[in-house]
Amino acid sequence: MLQKMFNDARGIGLQLFVREGYRTEQEQQQIMDEKIEAYEKDGYSESEAKKLARDYVAVQGTSEHELGLSVDINADTSVCSQEEVYAWLSKHADKYGFIKRYTAEKADITGISDEPWHYRYVGKKPQKR
Repeated sequence: MLQKMFNDARGIGLQLFVREGYRTEQEQQQIMDEKIEAYEKDGYSESEAKKLARDYVAVQGTSEHELGLSVDINADTSVCSQEEVYAWLSKHADKYGFIKRYTAEKADITGISDEPWHYRYVGKKPQKR
């Protein structure tokens, strides 16, 4: 379904690619450590940096990437804009069995800020016969 979704998007001039799929616990921890370090370099204390990092990075052991259920989809910006791709995905991804997992409206529930690139495969509804 991912390939079909990409093919259909490419058919209208969008160029999508999977930036990130499955990652190990160690890779997830490295991403968190790098985000914390970046915030600390920006002048935040260690505790502030950890709190801010958790707004954008799932704690090791809790990422959907570690489960292999999600993909981060981005745009080849030499062909189209990220905004075009994100808008198309938002409107069409469910037809292929994907949902945008982290939305701005649900950040207080999920603990993750808006991620217009992060999609989880949940499957398609069975077709009525």
